[in-house]
Amino acid sequence: MLWITEFSGFFSAALAVILLSPSLQSFSPAAAIRSSHLDAYRESPILRNAGECRFSGGDSGVCNPSYVHVAITLDFVYLRGSIAAVNSVLQHSACPESIFFHFLVSESETSLESVIRSTFPKLNLKIYYFAPERVQSLISSSVRQALEQPLNYARNYLAELLEPCVDRIIYLDSDIVVIDDILNLWKTALGPSTIGAPEYCHANFTSYFNGAFWFDERFNETFKGREPCYFNTGVMVMDLKKWRRFGYTETIEKWMEIQKAERIYELGSLPAYLLVFAGHVAPISHRWNQHGLGGDKVKGSCRDMHEGPVSLLHWSGSGKPWSRIDAKHPCPLDSLWEPYDLYKRSH
Repeated sequence: MLWITEFSGFFSAALAVILLSPSLQSFSPAAAIRSSHLDAYRESPILRNAGECRFSGGDSGVCNPSYVHVAITLDFVYLRGSIAAVNSVLQHSACPESIFFHFLVSESETSLESVIRSTFPKLNLKIYYFAPERVQSLISSSVRQALEQPLNYARNYLAELLEPCVDRIIYLDSDIVVIDDILNLWKTALGPSTIGAPEYCHANFTSYFNGAFWFDERFNETFKGREPCYFNTGVMVMDLKKWRRFGYTETIEKWMEIQKAERIYELGSLPAYLLVFAGHVAPISHRWNQHGLGGDKVKGSCRDMHEGPVSLLHWSGSGKPWSRIDAKHPCPLDSLWEPYDLYKRSH
């Protein structure tokens, strides 16, 4: 129970700072603990574009057509993972200065901007504050409480949060590391599809919805004429121009309203994406989402790598590498995440 001892000591220290410092007496203990993250990360090394990179500078900012656009969420619970994910993207890119990061942050977590800017002082980035009330009333209970957090649904609103000039984006979950050049994923041809992702057609697709869905005539013909396959929404290439044109945010919200009233699935944000896009997804090589490394729904379980080449490792599931490493009980594959961790161990 080492982690309990460490947390207890850390909490006591944070509380003592509040009590002894008049300037902090208006802070809650939770706020003091969060403030400790502000200097908890080492500064990332500055990386430059290779000579062959084609990048046109200028003052066009986020609208520069040379940028590769990447979106990722930031919150205090997964901050360490998000920072490692960004670091991995930069480390393996031949053109790191040609990447623009779009960070989705809850309106209540404004201090995270200073954390990310101090950790990556030369990063091309913009912070987009997401209002939880935009989606809160649409969220239904899930098998894991983490899947019920409003920020988990922020990807649904990328098309309206980002500038209209951004018509293509790579969305990445916070529990991934990239070990290939992100440009190779960016160049994925989507054809007529709005999103591209690795598909897993061997998975039992029917298990993602319950009997209320499959035995109701209002819902069970949703996939008629389609060949739906499971895909993981933690790694997607998204055509935001098509998304805006066809109003997919509203379509997803309608399915969330149905779920709220009828309870047709048990998971979080994934099933609505399956309902809208499964069968119409541009297939991407499985190498871009070696998922399930978090052990799926079983705490403490370790997973092996899937067969084949690997470009992206994804610790989807209940176990996260930083938590297992700190608890001195890492899984073997967690060692592949650790080199990208910028957290200061003294904290």
